[in-house]
Amino acid sequence: MSDLLSNFPLWSALLAIGIAQGIKVPITFFALRKWDWKLMFSTGGMPSSHSAAVTALTTAVGFVEGFGSTYFAICVIFSIIIMFDAAGVRRHAGTHAAVLNILLEDFNQLIDELKSMRVKPRRERAEKLKELLGHQPSEVLVGGWLGIIQSTVLYYLLEL
Repeated sequence: MSDLLSNFPLWSALLAIGIAQGIKVPITFFALRKWDWKLMFSTGGMPSSHSAAVTALTTAVGFVEGFGSTYFAICVIFSIIIMFDAAGVRRHAGTHAAVLNILLEDFNQLIDELKSMRVKPRRERAEKLKELLGHQPSEVLVGGWLGIIQSTVLYYLLEL
């Protein structure tokens, strides 16, 4: 159990997730003048908590195991894949969800019109899809830097 509690890379990555998710709320407030506490537990947005987590993990592994270690190399590749996916596939899935939501709006309006004409539709109203899934490249970049900086500061504060 003490090994788990002293696992610097693990705790550094978890802290990076918490910081990234936590600062999404004030960033959104300053941008939109609206408090949205659901952002603490959602995907997407500024900064990328996925990017913060993997770069914090990678940086911490570099400090603990050495920047020339196999573990560090594995973490670097893992981080690249995660960040590329966040800015690519997941962002495009969110774009697709936005287009589908426009179609769903039209579909739901049609369903309502059928019901008002006392025609029983074969299908009930469809629910809107989540659009904020992935990240803009800038959100990934900021999340990545957040993870590196947080892990570096924490490492030197703890003087491991």
